[in-house]
Amino acid sequence: MQIGELSEAVGLSLRTIRHYDDVGLLPASRTEGGYRVYSENDLKRMLAIRTLKPLGFSLETMRGILDVIDAVRADAADIDARDRLRAYTAQIEEKREQMALNLERATRLVADLDELE
Repeated sequence: MQIGELSEAVGLSLRTIRHYDDVGLLPASRTEGGYRVYSENDLKRMLAIRTLKPLGFSLETMRGILDVIDAVRADAADIDARDRLRAYTAQIEEKREQMALNLERATRLVADLDELE
């Protein structure tokens, strides 16, 4: 798929996708004409990036997570990669729980503010 299709599929701007290409998180293949093209695996990678960013992960940590995902997909028997994947999964779960707590707090605050009206 081309960058516009990827942008539409993930709901992110062309500029954002180009940025992730520029920093090496989503390296695009290129056509002979120089256009960026993306595979189904690139779509999955972009969906992971889109999820990791609001959880507060740095670009470097996201790169580590994506590299581990790639390693496990390439060799499911790679014990080291699977151990690192478990460690990253625990970090993601911790951040997800914090985000859920923040959402719950925000929901309560909105309800409290609504009562003031």
